[in-house]
Amino acid sequence: MAIKILAIESSCDETAASVCSDGRILSNIIANQTVHAQYGGVVPELASRAHMQNIVPVVDAALKKSGVPLKDISAIAFTKSPGLIGSLLVGSQFAKSLSLSLNVPLIGVHHMQAHVLANLIDEQDLLFRFYALQSAVVIRRS
Repeated sequence: MAIKILAIESSCDETAASVCSDGRILSNIIANQTVHAQYGGVVPELASRAHMQNIVPVVDAALKKSGVPLKDISAIAFTKSPGLIGSLLVGSQFAKSLSLSLNVPLIGVHHMQAHVLANLIDEQDLLFRFYALQSAVVIRRS
């Protein structure tokens, strides 16, 4: 039987959900938040509220597009860190609730490590002899 994972991402200003089956991505739905444009950057409280509005429709769309019914999900993955605390709480609590209701495992994912390991999706034989440079740039407006 194939392992089907529903993954939820809510670390900053996009709400995303994806369904994969044995490593093959079946769906990937992303809801952007345009509300932040007028402020010149992400406003954490607005991001959290937008995640609360978007998470149910995004997860529903990901499940529908994948063709996998919720009852066939084997595990729930979610972004546990790093990110905006309010945004992370929305995704983690949704994932935890779903995991409990379906009685399936819950997988906490480190956002930055996932960016690096995503290279293994298509290249399974990649040797771990590579470096990954991850940085953040902060721009201050005066």
